[in-house]
Amino acid sequence: MSHTVEMFIDAVSEDAATGALADYYRQQRAAWGFLPNYAAAFSTRPDVAHAWNLLNTTIRGGMDRRRFELATIGAARALRSTYCTAAHSTFLRDVCGDEAAVRSISMHPNGEGLEPADRAVYEFAAKVASDAASIEQDDVDRLRGVGLADSDIADIAFAAAARCFFTRVLDALGAQLDVQTIDALPPDLRESMIVGRPAAGS
Repeated sequence: MSHTVEMFIDAVSEDAATGALADYYRQQRAAWGFLPNYAAAFSTRPDVAHAWNLLNTTIRGGMDRRRFELATIGAARALRSTYCTAAHSTFLRDVCGDEAAVRSISMHPNGEGLEPADRAVYEFAAKVASDAASIEQDDVDRLRGVGLADSDIADIAFAAAARCFFTRVLDALGAQLDVQTIDALPPDLRESMIVGRPAAGS
């Protein structure tokens, strides 16, 4: 099925893709069940898309999945990324089975409704994304105080810092959150997920 996305650049369409880009598009379609709009942002450099996938899966695979999603959402909201806020909220709900945390964050975007350890992870990731130079020893010690090892803290920094790359690429090139993803969220949560660029079709 053809897939053409409106972006700020003239992205290569699915029909016109060949070689490494066609392979990338096929992989993304297989993973999602549709070709996500963000894929077009990498149409000029499928090698960068491959490098991003490797980095992201390496970070995610080396840490607790639920903590990864909390950190990613914290960073995404700080970066005003509608795309990653919504997508990773669905992962937190569907993959990690934690709709309660999704709803808590939607009600309290600063994370204040989360349990202490989750709130510390979320707020640290948000600070990494928004102003990493302002992080002090106290911020790290707070995470230690809720039971995280230094390796866990580094993982949160990796997840948040990597998210900065991805969200900035998508927003800079005009990628909009997929209709399929926003439609998978309950109507009462959708508005809270639009933290920056509008979703496609809105």
